[in-house]
Parts: sequence; structure tokens; C-alpha cells
Amino acid sequence: MQIFIDELAYRHPNHRVVMILDNAGWHKTKSLKIPSNMKFKYLPPYSPELNPVEHIWDDFREKYFHSHFFDCFDSFENHLEKSLFDLENNKERVLSTVAWPWIINALMN
Repeated sequence: MQIFIDELAYRHPNHRVVMILDNAGWHKTKSLKIPSNMKFKYLPPYSPELNPVEHIWDDFREKYFHSHFFDCFDSFENHLEKSLFDLENNKERVLSTVAWPWIINALMN
């Protein structure tokens, strides 16, 4: 988790980053060093339907991996990397999937 947080902070140093997280233990460990431009918001326990990342992954699988066959792991890994970069650079697609009114309201308050 720390590696992901560090990479996110590195890629977006001038942005305010709010992460919506479930209550997995690794999301709440006291050893995490959270950068000053990040804020964590936790979902209620046992509520995957409220977790916006679940919808990102559904959309991601459908757009980038539907009916794909990979003959080796390297081919899969290359496709995954390109797909993640495409998703990262498509702000409108991400916002349309995860910018729910309750999330926007929580960010503004």
C-alpha cells in the first residue's frame, strides 16, 4: 500500500488526492505515511456497492480485456501497463465512473 501511495504522490504532486477505501487492514495500518496532499475516506463495513473502484475495475475489464487472449505473461503485462496508462490519462472516463454526488459532497465539506 505504501508503494502505491508513494507512486500516486509522485505522479500527482500538485493535486489534492482523496482516496475512498474499504476497511481492509492494510488501508488502516498506522505505519502508512500519508502525504499532505492526500486524504483517506473510509466506507462503511461490508458495502462493496458503495466502493467506486469496483465500478472502475468493471469498466476496465470490459474496455481493455473483454475477449482478449494472451499467449504469455509478458504480453498480458504489456497490455495491462498500456491500459492503466490510458485509464490514468482519461480523466473524463474516470470521473464519469466514480464522481458520484455523495463523493463530491464529501470532498467539498
